[in-house]
Amino acid sequence: MIGPSPRPSPEDGRGGADQVPSVQEGQVPSPRGAGRGLGRGARVAAAFLLITTAAACEEVSHHDIGDEINILVRIRRTELVAPAIDRLARYRRAAIPPIETAMHTSAPPGRMHLIATLDKIGDAEAVPVLRQVAVFDITPEVRESAEHLLSKWAGAGGPRATRAKAALDEVARKRAAGIGPLQFGDNGIPGVPSTVGAPEPVGADDK
Repeated sequence: MIGPSPRPSPEDGRGGADQVPSVQEGQVPSPRGAGRGLGRGARVAAAFLLITTAAACEEVSHHDIGDEINILVRIRRTELVAPAIDRLARYRRAAIPPIETAMHTSAPPGRMHLIATLDKIGDAEAVPVLRQVAVFDITPEVRESAEHLLSKWAGAGGPRATRAKAALDEVARKRAAGIGPLQFGDNGIPGVPSTVGAPEPVGADDK
């Protein structure tokens, strides 16, 4: 009588019924590996959404900043000035480069409004802009306003005060060296555009 075949032992290499069959590495993906592609896709989608949303917000912000600057430099309605300054100041440091650009083409009243906005923002990144205006603006009142704001910041303490004091020192050195605003024609070098600011009102709109 033939008895039952002996149960293979692990040592004979054949494996037993209660042994888990071996699987080649990579033959069946692990749960982590199986979900890895989906996770990566979700991360890519989230990153794309974040980038497009940030780009859209940046575009809207720059558009809104430009609108507020136009109110300050082009529309001559005094009741609109203070609210526009407040709204523009909420953009903080992001508003400083557009303000600096507008300084070169705005009329004196607009430049005064822009300096008031820089005062409202209160960021030390505006110090170089004020220094440039204090030296080179072609309108004395605007130069004085920029210098006054630098003096105010210099006396307030903190890192901003250090930068403002250095800017005032540079303004004094340049003035002592005869460096100042360049103008057109009889008021300066013929054919050389003004360094900072437009001498006359630009694009004024009473509407």
